[in-house]
Amino acid sequence: MNDKQQKRIFLVTADKEFARETRAAFAASDLVELATIDARVTDLRGELQVADCAAAIIDMDASQLEEIDALRRVTRRLEGAAPVVVVTKEYNAAAVRILVQLQVADFLVKPIPTADLVRSCERVLKGADRDANSESHIYTFMPAAGGVGNTTLALETAFLLHRSVTRGAATCVVDLNLQQGACAEYLDLEPRFDIGEVENQPERLDRQLLDVMLSKHESGLCVLAAPVRPTEMRSFDADVVVRMLDLVSAYFDNVVIDMPRTWFPWTETVLLGSNRLFIVSEMTVPCLRQTQRLMKSIQETTANQVKPSVIVNRFEQRKFDNGIKQADVQEILGDTFAGGIANNYRLVREAVDRGIPLHQVDSEANVIRDLKRIIIPEEAEAAARQKSRLAGLFRRSA
Repeated sequence: MNDKQQKRIFLVTADKEFARETRAAFAASDLVELATIDARVTDLRGELQVADCAAAIIDMDASQLEEIDALRRVTRRLEGAAPVVVVTKEYNAAAVRILVQLQVADFLVKPIPTADLVRSCERVLKGADRDANSESHIYTFMPAAGGVGNTTLALETAFLLHRSVTRGAATCVVDLNLQQGACAEYLDLEPRFDIGEVENQPERLDRQLLDVMLSKHESGLCVLAAPVRPTEMRSFDADVVVRMLDLVSAYFDNVVIDMPRTWFPWTETVLLGSNRLFIVSEMTVPCLRQTQRLMKSIQETTANQVKPSVIVNRFEQRKFDNGIKQADVQEILGDTFAGGIANNYRLVREAVDRGIPLHQVDSEANVIRDLKRIIIPEEAEAAARQKSRLAGLFRRSA
């Protein structure tokens, strides 16, 4: 490969030994030309410019507010056109939350093998080669209670996105119920994500290992799900989950996350990194109350940086009988109410029992139409207009 094909990565560091080791590591790379800026991130004065920077490595102390502020200025200057890899002195959950908010492409903790840094940079460069409009969109589904249909709606959303005229692209479902998830089971797939392989060394999770651990549906939809372990009740470090989602987001245009009910140390980080968060509820007083409590907790925990929307599953438009009515739901949820999904038990039961998506049972089912109005409203409206025009033609011909 000649120099013209190489991409320039800037390393910003005041650590001379780290700079020397990094230069030596990149010397043999055909993909990367490394340029070094011997300075702290707080000392930068416009040296990084989009025009000649394919990516940046920032060596910093993520626990220092002044360095975080300087990183924020760098990411704003690069305008998302050049991915940023952060190398930090120590890991802590607060720093991870900030780095996720700043949408850094990757972060590594010192001391790190230089080979891991090279692989990380080559990976983010390949991710940056996608079209400018193909930045990954993350749709997260969180249940307000057990049995509300969270997994069913997450999976069908993934299929809607995967087959969409306007948003159809590489799509991956991530089942974050890492002990008792059902995404793979619902599609009759073998769950292949062995978290034991990476929980102690999350940096091992790269594109090659990810490919091995993905379950692939015949439609092309990918599912990242762990084998069910009913007797295990343990959490996993946030850096494992963040690494996994960061890698998936780099290679898929749409990512749909099926969240567990339990709040883990990594939950807040996932919510902050989501483009759209849906809380799935149902039409009962206890569940709607729990939905309100969950929304309040999310907003307090994330300092109102996350704005959840609520999908009410098994929604029934009651007018004359007793119980919760549509007007009650709208009054309780206000503008957070994204819409209701029709109660179609027979359709869902058949799809789950056969291990197939809902649309393979009935592509025109009310559940799919309702969900499409929420997830891809522009296509739902176009389909409705088309049907209206066809109905008019039929009336005139009659």
